[in-house]
Amino acid sequence: MAFSTRLTSSLRHALAALRWAAPRQCRGLSTPPRPEPSLNLGGIFPPLTTPFSPTQEVDYAQLEGNLRRYASIPFRGLVALGSNGEYPYLAPCERVELVSCVRRALPRDRLLLAGSGCESTQATIELTVSMAEAGADVALVVTPCYYRGAMTTAALVHHYTEVGDASPIPVVLYSVPANTGLDLPMEAVITLAQHPNIIGIKDSGGDITRMGLMVHKTRQEDFQVLAGSASFLLASYAVGASGGVCALANVLGDPLCQLDHLCRKGQWQEARDLQHRLIEPNTAVTRQFGIPGLKKAMEWFGYYGGPCRAPLAPLNPAQVEELRSTFSANGWL
Repeated sequence: MAFSTRLTSSLRHALAALRWAAPRQCRGLSTPPRPEPSLNLGGIFPPLTTPFSPTQEVDYAQLEGNLRRYASIPFRGLVALGSNGEYPYLAPCERVELVSCVRRALPRDRLLLAGSGCESTQATIELTVSMAEAGADVALVVTPCYYRGAMTTAALVHHYTEVGDASPIPVVLYSVPANTGLDLPMEAVITLAQHPNIIGIKDSGGDITRMGLMVHKTRQEDFQVLAGSASFLLASYAVGASGGVCALANVLGDPLCQLDHLCRKGQWQEARDLQHRLIEPNTAVTRQFGIPGLKKAMEWFGYYGGPCRAPLAPLNPAQVEELRSTFSANGWL
């Protein structure tokens, strides 16, 4: 309750003071519009889970089944090989084949973002080229973090500049400090936004002030900010984000697209009411129960979730009951 109150209060101020990210839909605001992006990332992207068989092999038939169901939801596109896709647990050949499978099933008018971040710059470039050859439209490149103490602003700018120079497809930066322990520095983001082949960032940190400042500081560039979680999607839109890559979209894709629509139409009260109902389920399938919780929830909504790859463990019965209760209490089950 305290969190919802703080969110409501901050949004009240944000909505009064800040412009909406899509300038053509602003009414009565004199702020100069942002340049039209070369590739519009506006909308919702589910970061796909990777279906595994009971023997923990990639189950491409189940993946195709999920993709057929997602085709009826008005997503802007899909993300393959993100954190929710158990990317670190996939072999290089599995990564390429998975992206190829998604591309074959995905309508051409929907974007395919593919994770290609590795620890070394050379490996990242090689995998990014492979993702492009497999049909990805955009490379999503997570921050290298194993030697995080050495990942200075200068080192990260050099890394991403090299990747951006070599990539045959546009690059989106990916900052996910909960997994990497590393927040991509603001100075690096501002510098990299000037690169002609780096078109945005997925920021999963949840710092709305930081996201608003990114939008403000890159307003003259061909650069878009994507929220990395459904819990702060509305607040991100209020400070100018273009869209969201949200784990919960694997489960509640239509409601998240509805939230996107309400924000774009300026229907803020309805958007706020919907956002409030999404916060607890989103927390449950991300920070609280993680990918095993996300996959379990998918099964309740007609998708294939299935097992995770070890060492990720399935939920125990008490956790499953708590997860179900969270969805039920917010009116989703």
